[in-house]
Amino acid sequence: MSEENGVNPDKDLNAQNLPGQRGDHGEVIDVRRGMFGGSTGGDTSGYGGLVRSVRLPGASNRPYGGWFDEVADELEGALEEQDLLPENAIEKTVVDRDELTFHIAREHLVQVATTLRDDPALRFELCTGVSGVHFPGDKGRELHAVYHLRSITHNRLIRLEVGCPDADPHIPSIVPVYPTNDWHERETYDFFGIVFDGHPALTRIMMPDDWQGFPQRRDYPLGGIPVEYKGAQIPAPDQRRSYT
Repeated sequence: MSEENGVNPDKDLNAQNLPGQRGDHGEVIDVRRGMFGGSTGGDTSGYGGLVRSVRLPGASNRPYGGWFDEVADELEGALEEQDLLPENAIEKTVVDRDELTFHIAREHLVQVATTLRDDPALRFELCTGVSGVHFPGDKGRELHAVYHLRSITHNRLIRLEVGCPDADPHIPSIVPVYPTNDWHERETYDFFGIVFDGHPALTRIMMPDDWQGFPQRRDYPLGGIPVEYKGAQIPAPDQRRSYT
């Protein structure tokens, strides 16, 4: 990576364009040790001495830039017309890496999604799905559901993010607003255990119906089974020796 103004972003931990690193900005939710942050089975990467903070980007200040302000203004105005205070529905607005994300309170998700779809100045007609994210260190909102919305009319792409606690993993379904989200919500439920209230048939879609646990949560055991190859036994990943 080329140096700019005498600073090598690969060496400067405060460089804002270093992938996965935001320096002193944002909200610290965890400290990761080693290359991959694994806590069991040992770190065989050779980078066991790494210590990095895990940060989520904080709220952005206006002006956001470009059409981001137009979308934010229109959304807030449309919610006010429905007698919903924007600050009650939008927990924070984040502009990070040239992408716009609205963090939405889960109880207002359906109303916000409907507004984004139907308002003529917004017209986000397409939801391309929902993905789950698990941040065990983000206390009180360990599970996140992330939605990508596209406006075909205005050629714009935004993101909605909704958090919920591990102890109460419920988020309203938006299948009534975006019917194509049906199987995406089932997959996120299957792998992360987020319960989408109001979904027409919230059942597992990949794992067996009687499977215990949610395999893509970060605290799910790595597991595996030993593999025999030409008479040698290769242990499961969480049983391999550490070389650090």
